[in-house]
Amino acid sequence: MVNLIFVEPSGAEREVAAPEGWSLMEAAFQNGVDGIEAECGGSCTCATCHVYIDEKFIDRLEPMGSNEDEMLDCAAAERRDNSRLSCQIEIKAEFEGMVIQTPDTQI
Repeated sequence: MVNLIFVEPSGAEREVAAPEGWSLMEAAFQNGVDGIEAECGGSCTCATCHVYIDEKFIDRLEPMGSNEDEMLDCAAAERRDNSRLSCQIEIKAEFEGMVIQTPDTQI
């Protein structure tokens, strides 16, 4: 299991232990993290699983694909340099302790 910290829109921190191979979206959704809508169920077609990744971990992520890049342009919350769609990030052991912030809105 990989321990992650989600920061909800309220500022509350939720510690989640998730298996390698799950997406960040699955980990958040399965653990009731506030701020992840995941309307499309992880098919990268809605941008309602938009998150901000801790800058210390950005270089550990797989590069963003063109579909994810386009979908982030449709996100309801501000797009930042550390914006990603959580459905596109597969959890790996090297993410231990990663902080993931959910935006104020997804819709």
